Amino acid sequence: MIEEIKQRLAQEVEQLNHELNVVLPEVLKKAIRQGDLRENGDYQAALERQQFVQARLSQLRARLSKLSQINLAKVPKDRVGLGSRVVVEDLETGERITYELVIPDAMDFDAGQISVASPLGRALLDRKAGDQVTVRLPEVTRKLKIVELETLHDQAVKDLR
Repeated sequence: MIEEIKQRLAQEVEQLNHELNVVLPEVLKKAIRQGDLRENGDYQAALERQQFVQARLSQLRARLSKLSQINLAKVPKDRVGLGSRVVVEDLETGERITYELVIPDAMDFDAGQISVASPLGRALLDRKAGDQVTVRLPEVTRKLKIVELETLHDQAVKDLR
């Protein structure tokens, strides 16, 4: 999971570096040849894009650095942690929902992925199967019971089989 995110971010870094070092200089040269830079919309737009690309590159590099610092050995083997798949039962409705806890960059709520930094993710962290949690969300408070837990380590063992 983390390697996939790193690859996706590295690919975006590569594309933005190309834009910053190849595409934008050409656009700027072309705009400069058109004359008066104070009233040249293409020149202003290229400068703004250049600033945006530089800021985005800085943000991506910081994220890649943080991802490199994640130590999977510290992810719990018997409790909910990063990469865990958790089946919870809503104690009021009886509905069962499966969530996978991921880092914010990988979150896809429609696919059942939630961020470990989200209110629900934080409430589930470090809990075990059978534990009950109360999650205060903006519009409702939910009482959930963890009925199944598969950690990142359990999944790795399963993948080796």
